[in-house]
Amino acid sequence: MRATFGFVGILMALGIGYLIYSAQIRSGPDDGLLPQQANLVAVKRDLLSLAQAERLYLAANGSYATMEELRDSGVVSALPDGGGWGYEYSIEADGARHFLITASPTDLSMPDLQTFSVDETMQISSY
Repeated sequence: MRATFGFVGILMALGIGYLIYSAQIRSGPDDGLLPQQANLVAVKRDLLSLAQAERLYLAANGSYATMEELRDSGVVSALPDGGGWGYEYSIEADGARHFLITASPTDLSMPDLQTFSVDETMQISSY
């Protein structure tokens, strides 16, 4: 009799554990967190791609370029106008000396979003 109650107790504990586990799988850890993390990875990838495009443009033309010059030269064509992933990209170029590419969030109602930038050192900074 004790063995039967012990076995039933184990089955009940497993059943309750399964219900809790399946409820968390359906809702996800934080429904908005994973897409936001994926977007940040995509934004950083875009920044590095733009920085590499600046290096290519410098090698071919002797100076860094604005976003329009990069697009006109055909070095950058995959990015949507202004940016993507909820961010807007801008480039400040100073001849052959310096460039700064900035990714700024477009949704100002989300104060947690950071601004990212990259320069000729190819190091991404956030603030």
